[in-house]
Amino acid sequence: MKKVLFSLLFLSSFFVVAQHSNREMSLSVAKINSRSLLIDVRTPAEFKEGHLPNAVNIDWLSTEFNKAFDSIGKRKKIYVYCRSGKRSEKAASRLDSLGFKRVVNLTGGYKAYEKLQ
Repeated sequence: MKKVLFSLLFLSSFFVVAQHSNREMSLSVAKINSRSLLIDVRTPAEFKEGHLPNAVNIDWLSTEFNKAFDSIGKRKKIYVYCRSGKRSEKAASRLDSLGFKRVVNLTGGYKAYEKLQ
């Protein structure tokens, strides 16, 4: 019984790690195309100072954050980023809890993008 319980615990921890890993990706390997949505979750002021090409600004700190995604299909591939990755990680978790199944947090955020330039 202990072996079965241990095996189940081990397998479930593997799936949690795998799920988390699939939700994060470095900007340098992300394949963002016209069918996906690129969301900058920084404030409008930060967005105005510079953003990734074709990004849409939906402020994580806004009370309207959830509502902004009402018209977006739950199966749409969504990439989120912020300045360094902390807000976008929270945004990705929130979108996941809202039923979006293809959300990717671009680790390193806008700071990583600037280094690539």
